[in-house]
Amino acid sequence: MSATGAVLTRPPVQTGGAPGVVPQVVLAVVCGGYAVGAALGWGSSELALFMGDFGLSVAAFAAAVSCFLYARRHHGRFRPAWLLFAASSTMAGIGNGVWGWYEVVLRQPVPSPSLADFCFLLFAPPAIVGLLVLAKRPVSKAGWVCLGLDAWLIGGSLLTLSWSLALAHTAHFQGQSVPQGALALAYPLLDIVLVSMVLALHFKRSSAHRSAINTAIAALALTVLCDALFSSPLLREHYRSGQILDAGWFAGSMLLTYAPWVARRLPGGDGAAAAPERAARRTPPATATTATAAATRPIAGSLAALTPYLAAAVCTLGILYNVLDGRRIDRVVLFTGCTVVLALVVRQGIMLLDNITLTQELAQKENHFRSLVQGSSDVIMIAAPTGILRYVSPAAAGVYGRDAEELVGSELASLIHPEDLGRVVHEVRRFLAAKPEDEPTTRIECRFRAGEHRAGGEKWLNVESTVNRHHGGLIFNSRDVTERVRLQAQLQHNASHDALTDLPNRALFTERVSQALTGRRATDPGTAVLYIDLDGFKQVNDTIGHQAGDELLTQAARRLAESVRAGDTAARLGGDEFAALIMGDGSRDHTAREHRILEIADRLRVRLSDPYKIDGRDVRVAASIGVAFAEPGITPGPLLRNADLAMYRAKQAGKGCVKLYAPQMQADVVRRAELATKLRTALHDGEFALLHQPVVELAGGRITAVAALARWRSAQGILFTPAEFLRVGDRGRLKEDGDRTAELGRWQLEEAVQQAAGRHRAGHPVPVAVRISAHRLLDRALPPKSIEALLSRHGLPSGSLVLELSDTDPRIPLEELERRLVALRRLGVRIALDGFGSGAAAIGALRRLPVDVLRLDRDLVDGVVDSARLHKITSGLLRIASDLGMQSVADGVDLPEQIVALRSMGCTHGQGMAFAGPLDEHRLRRALTQGSYPVPGPGSEGRAVVLSGTGLPVRHVKAGREPMSPGRVLGELPRRYGPGDGRDGAEAAMARPPLRPNSETSVPPT
Repeated sequence: MSATGAVLTRPPVQTGGAPGVVPQVVLAVVCGGYAVGAALGWGSSELALFMGDFGLSVAAFAAAVSCFLYARRHHGRFRPAWLLFAASSTMAGIGNGVWGWYEVVLRQPVPSPSLADFCFLLFAPPAIVGLLVLAKRPVSKAGWVCLGLDAWLIGGSLLTLSWSLALAHTAHFQGQSVPQGALALAYPLLDIVLVSMVLALHFKRSSAHRSAINTAIAALALTVLCDALFSSPLLREHYRSGQILDAGWFAGSMLLTYAPWVARRLPGGDGAAAAPERAARRTPPATATTATAAATRPIAGSLAALTPYLAAAVCTLGILYNVLDGRRIDRVVLFTGCTVVLALVVRQGIMLLDNITLTQELAQKENHFRSLVQGSSDVIMIAAPTGILRYVSPAAAGVYGRDAEELVGSELASLIHPEDLGRVVHEVRRFLAAKPEDEPTTRIECRFRAGEHRAGGEKWLNVESTVNRHHGGLIFNSRDVTERVRLQAQLQHNASHDALTDLPNRALFTERVSQALTGRRATDPGTAVLYIDLDGFKQVNDTIGHQAGDELLTQAARRLAESVRAGDTAARLGGDEFAALIMGDGSRDHTAREHRILEIADRLRVRLSDPYKIDGRDVRVAASIGVAFAEPGITPGPLLRNADLAMYRAKQAGKGCVKLYAPQMQADVVRRAELATKLRTALHDGEFALLHQPVVELAGGRITAVAALARWRSAQGILFTPAEFLRVGDRGRLKEDGDRTAELGRWQLEEAVQQAAGRHRAGHPVPVAVRISAHRLLDRALPPKSIEALLSRHGLPSGSLVLELSDTDPRIPLEELERRLVALRRLGVRIALDGFGSGAAAIGALRRLPVDVLRLDRDLVDGVVDSARLHKITSGLLRIASDLGMQSVADGVDLPEQIVALRSMGCTHGQGMAFAGPLDEHRLRRALTQGSYPVPGPGSEGRAVVLSGTGLPVRHVKAGREPMSPGRVLGELPRRYGPGDGRDGAEAAMARPPLRPNSETSVPPT
């Protein structure tokens, strides 16, 4: 056998087990024991009579009970047959019981006719109907007619033969009455009918319950045989109860008792009850047993076809016997013979018409299926058990490029790609080993040899085949799926590669890193990941467009892929971020491998920083690279995170450089995360406090407004600004519009409005100024209606809230910001521009936005006394504010000489430590009750005076002496102040100028 034949050889499949051996042995022992007893005469005539009558009665009743119990427990199509067999056995049991009553109890001959005779006569009709139930139901009227004709052919032939041999003598009623003669004829006639049904059923029985039906047929056949022997005149004259003939009846009853339970129990079912349904659906496996059964089916079919002719032959033999015996042909024999011949002619005519109809239907179906197979675009192939192709549909010419006739006769294995042959063999063997009902079909995908005439020589097509079993071989329904496989490969490539640069994406890169960390080179310490970011790429998109940016990324990806080795991996992780996996060289020298990787990273940095030629112009970007080594036990996620941290440390170090990861970088990230958690906890636990710093009129010292400043109260009671906490955003950048900043801003605005409303009700109607970023003001979460609702809820009058814009980012859309500010001014909210003079963006905002107050930047105020240039700049800015009709507020006024200088330039208001530091609510109300702070008069330009909150001078600078610079004054003071030094922190701040600006204090150590 060829290799392909070995593939297609089907392994044996285990079927349900045969019925148990123990019941069969018990049945044989019981029947054999009865037969031995009957042959030996049971030892006495009394015991022989008892066993011959009541023994048969008990056996018949046992059969009746067995059939009845089975029919009660199992509900199926054959349930009525077992009930009828139970009724038939009951009649036999009653008849034998009545016979024993006369012979054993009454000790007198059994009268004829008697009740026993009628019971014996009633044995046959239920059995005959039960056999009809067990027969395979015809599917047409012609089938029913043929079944009746077959039964008559068998019965008529047996009647003819029996009449010729014995019944003709019985029918003359020699010395018998009419009832006795009729009873003598009734026994053989009913037996003939029963035998006819047994023979007809033998060839037309249902495939379900085969073993049970065969046992029942054998039981009834044995009973009929004994009845026939009993009906013969020779045996009947010498018959006595308890003789060997009774052993046949006893065995028939015991077989019928065993018949219902003999059905094979199938795996996965509940025995014979589920057998008919499963047997109808099951496709028998091609085992040796099945092959033997299949071989016996043609023999049984031939016998079934010859049955009518055998019946006619028997009938003819009956007539010939009368002729050869020299007797006149009996009218019964003549009539029966003619009807048998007529039934045979009618049956053959019906079968001829049925065959013609079936032939036509078969031809139509064959044409139909031939057109389906030949017209199908799929290739249908039938492989013999030897692996040779026996049939190939014409579609092979269009799919494989080879004629079907060319493929027929070739081995299937020679057409499958050698690399796929082993997998196909394994799948076919597994499929053939499986049960057909569990897995009727399977799918196999492999490469199939295409025709030689295709362009480029021999080709291999991707073919998907549905495989079915077929007489020990296989049927392949195959289709060309080459385009689908190519599309799947393309989709898989697209899913793992970047669409713009065709480099591996983050998912594939992470997979490659995982393979490097867990593969055979997992212990190589020289493996490293390079995280690369293009500095200045955003400016390329903003200046020359996104299309140019895409071209730059494509060129950068090409340079990166060309710069790494064949075993390394270059990838684009997203945006302008790239990565490279550099495999180690096996070196154990830490310094050498670090030098090698840093040299590769620096070479990549230089290569990626070279000018890019885009649309005829040179575009320059730099590359910041972070390097992280694969330490023992590290996983892909932490390794990529370490390289990312190193890259951002390179960007913080000035961009365009290479940084190696150090554990301290991760510690910084943890510290920032802890600070973020502290900020969130402080907000939720109410650890923030709102202080207010007075805004003082420089001309007379009157308090005209207060500025709200948020402070965090530490566990030691020290107040700190949250500025450092707001610098814990991702990648070390300040995120003023982050969630934490927004939450803090909402709290600050709510608290400021609530406390200002309380001061208004207490008789201190001073406006409150709250800093807010322009980004936050444009946030949809803070519409003007929410501010209006806030003012209404707390009852703060119009004009009592001042919003200070804390940033002037040129990227902010001024049109939208202008509409928002106009809507707020309609609500009575005043607008202040904070940090004026710190950049060109403030001038643009001043030109477009509806601003009421200008706040001079602290850097201008710090140098207004010492620098003539800053003096002139500040003077010009104040003239602009005056010309526009705006109030001006100087931020960071800490020294008296600054008050004098600013007032002389036209500044109207000031805020700083020269008046008061940030105050709590109690000290603020005390200051508002006082109403004003002392300010230097017009004649105090020659000396510097530092004022405290109580109006007492703390330090004087005499005229003619060089005033102490602010830096020197601040340098002599302690770094922190608070409750720990025995005085209130705010008062200490007013008594001594602080080290830091008044808008920010120290951050607690972490």
